Amino acid sequence: MTRPWAAAALLTLFPLAGCGITAEPENEPVSQPSIAVTAEPEPADPADGQSKEDGPEVIGTVASGLSVPWGIDFLPDGTAVVTERDTTRVLTVDPDGGVREIGRMSEAAPQGEAGLLGVAVSPDFASDRLLFFYLTTAEDNRVVRATYDEGLLGTSQPVLSGIPSAFIHDGGRLRFGPDGMLYVSTGEAGDPPIAQDPDSLGGKILRITPEGEPAPGNPRADSPVWSWGHRNVQGLAFDERGRLWASEFGANTWDELNLIEPGQNYGWPRIEGEAPSSNPELASLVNPQVVWNTSQASPSGLAYRGDTLWLAALRGERLWRIDVSGDTAQAPRGFFVGDYGRLRTVVVAPDGNLWVTTSNRDGRGEPSAGDDRILLVRP
Repeated sequence: MTRPWAAAALLTLFPLAGCGITAEPENEPVSQPSIAVTAEPEPADPADGQSKEDGPEVIGTVASGLSVPWGIDFLPDGTAVVTERDTTRVLTVDPDGGVREIGRMSEAAPQGEAGLLGVAVSPDFASDRLLFFYLTTAEDNRVVRATYDEGLLGTSQPVLSGIPSAFIHDGGRLRFGPDGMLYVSTGEAGDPPIAQDPDSLGGKILRITPEGEPAPGNPRADSPVWSWGHRNVQGLAFDERGRLWASEFGANTWDELNLIEPGQNYGWPRIEGEAPSSNPELASLVNPQVVWNTSQASPSGLAYRGDTLWLAALRGERLWRIDVSGDTAQAPRGFFVGDYGRLRTVVVAPDGNLWVTTSNRDGRGEPSAGDDRILLVRP
């Protein structure tokens, strides 16, 4: 059943600030100040900003001729389910690169950054055959689910609706946690104040049951909101300790990597990047673990493998590697700078390699730097 949510007041709100910032589409980079990655010095070669130490290697192309591949998750047999944002196609890709269309999400209404976005395979897929999708309709963003059985995708059914939608900042990543609950990243749809509004599902990370109800243990029992104060989260990853990490688009200065804690406020639009310690009114906001200048990142997909986070950068056109030590993410290094264009999604495949998608088409689905592909990367 479709459920527009109007969650009751979650936490005491702070006065809003910075609401006059203009949101920019991810597809249209704007002029930015030149600011180095704060976590460590720029790499030795200033010509391309790429780390020269031993690192990941592109060892092949899993599939090519794709159009803005956005979401990837794996079935128990190792077959990948892939979504295309603008065509609304749902594809399967086998480990040998065979691509097959299994259906389309006809209710999706692509425009700009909106369309058919994330996908997550049910943790009980062997018995329930369910796939979950995040998509933009003419009215909203929503989570839907459909059965996939005998090679066919069934009719989708709404799980959670009423998420704000727009041409920009639609969020869209889905990830099942080790607790069996579904985590959903949303954007503030170009309307910054709603990220601080507990009655809105925009600018949040949500935690729901597979049926779409607020998950047990949420900060407020009657709300799906898990964390708030986000601008546009497009990357979610759980580490081996079950902690949730999220990558978030900044506006004009700082993109962020955050360690997510339930019920916490991550600051947008009151602050972008780290809150100044000199301002006690911002002391309750959670600071990011790592920040990047927006020209180096525009972070989308995020994956975790062996004490390491991998972050795919759109405008930055590189794959970032970030070390995780204890409760700290540190020492980000960029690889493949400019080699493959805009990188959208990164996932860990069943064999331990990374699958990384390119996103070199503009918001109208027209190729700007060749057909999109899924790269096979050996970490």
